[in-house]
Amino acid sequence: MNLDRLRALHAVSAHGSIAAAAEAMHVTPSGVSQQLAKLEREAGHTLLEPRGRGVRLTRAGHVLAGHAERVLAQLAAAAAELDGLRADAAGPVRIGAIITAARTVLPRALTVLRERHPDLSPTLREGEAANILPSLERGDIDVAVVESWDTAPTPMPAAVSHLPLSRDAVDLALPSRHPLARRRAVGLDELSGLRWAAWTAGTACERQTVQTLRDRNVEPDIVCHVADYRTQLAFVAAGLAAAFVPRLGRDPVPAGVRILATRPVIHQSVHVVWRTGRAGPAVEACVEALRAAAGPPPGEERAPLPVTAGHGATGSGRGA
Repeated sequence: MNLDRLRALHAVSAHGSIAAAAEAMHVTPSGVSQQLAKLEREAGHTLLEPRGRGVRLTRAGHVLAGHAERVLAQLAAAAAELDGLRADAAGPVRIGAIITAARTVLPRALTVLRERHPDLSPTLREGEAANILPSLERGDIDVAVVESWDTAPTPMPAAVSHLPLSRDAVDLALPSRHPLARRRAVGLDELSGLRWAAWTAGTACERQTVQTLRDRNVEPDIVCHVADYRTQLAFVAAGLAAAFVPRLGRDPVPAGVRILATRPVIHQSVHVVWRTGRAGPAVEACVEALRAAAGPPPGEERAPLPVTAGHGATGSGRGA
């Protein structure tokens, strides 16, 4: 049934006549009469009957007017709740984040959101930038947290806005017995002949490792694809591979791994991303919470972890 016609019936019920209903609705009496005639045809019942110079509701009219009142009240409540969303951060907000950010930044950010905006209901989806950004464009999520290396930047869609949350160095992890592990820093062009642990094949993280080395005329021999830096470091500790490991989200370095700086230094930036023009209160609150939880301001690097962490594993030459 047409909502405007239900509104006309409700007005007649509330004001007692077609003329009064028309005045309240700022339309003509004939316009109200036409709406009611159409509503009777839709309902299949007579809704009004003559009463002196006016009309009164039939039994069917009273039944339908009661439903109309409840429908209009529910719509008014919905409009009020939506207006509240414009004024304050409330309701659902969907976040997509890369694995390292999901483990390190998001728990703190969601704690901040809960404290500042208790009426907000955030949910988190973990994934790769290659999946998260298209989901953001489609509107499946509201906010994304993705990484970008300066040696292989993550392409940002044209329809999004983004802010940097942090900027960290990406270090080289080597087996502690590898000849290069005695150095404090290693040039990227010195890394020929190493075997590598990298992120899942086809992801932005793997592309960043490959592009960083190829830019220095080093063709990487990737023997391990693992979507977790902790596991990559376990392969390094076993003397099976080398790895590039950003400082964000890096777990304590296991025994048998040596962490070295690279020349030049590789940087990883973490960005919060949202659809341009869709930064309502919920998204704005989420962005501010992420910025508060991210740690050092953009441009300041995190302090490196201790350079070495034991000598319990072997690995040299081609074995890394």
